[in-house]
Amino acid sequence: MLVVKQLHKEYPTPQGAVSILSGIDLNLQRGDAACIMGPSGSGKSTLLYILGALEPPTSGSVELDSQNPFALDANAVAAFRNQKVGFVFQDHCLLPQCSVLENVLIPTVVAPSADGFVERARLLLDQVGLSHRINYRPAELSGGEKQRVALARALIRKPTMLLCDEPTGNLDSHSAVAVASLLLDLHRNQQTILIVVTHSAELASRFSRRFEMHEQQLLPMKLN
Repeated sequence: MLVVKQLHKEYPTPQGAVSILSGIDLNLQRGDAACIMGPSGSGKSTLLYILGALEPPTSGSVELDSQNPFALDANAVAAFRNQKVGFVFQDHCLLPQCSVLENVLIPTVVAPSADGFVERARLLLDQVGLSHRINYRPAELSGGEKQRVALARALIRKPTMLLCDEPTGNLDSHSAVAVASLLLDLHRNQQTILIVVTHSAELASRFSRRFEMHEQQLLPMKLN
């Protein structure tokens, strides 16, 4: 379960503190899927990075599976991210020198035991339709295929929460629809908490829970 209470984020500037997020509350259970929309610069990505323990809030609390990552030391918070959170960014962030299989396995490098991960990676690549490209390098893949590899990589450690920042933003319309369908199918199969930041109205329409960043706050959107 994800529980966010009264989250605030400010950044210091020479002219004084600039507020980005103000009083964010959010509760999501395993199996829930939510999207967040809003104009550029409204704080969507900042919120996502805080939820994923990539940067701390100024105040407020974030708990995932009853654990506050910001109460942990640097090594423990890195382990928390690795085990509990999967990330998919607009840019797939694949390592060009590694094969598709090796890219999917990257989050497992620091795992205490590698038992079963190769088999799971192969299963995930089959689920995203890339079992025939398992030994390819990223340069040999299309944009949609690279993003599917990124999805498999994000799910390799069976995270509680999957965070996606504009996952279809760099794709053509056909690939965007395919990746969106795959993302939601994998979410239902894995029963993660899924949060997607997007500018795409088409992608947002596929979520039953929609939010909008407006004046530093996270507000529910009306469903059409």
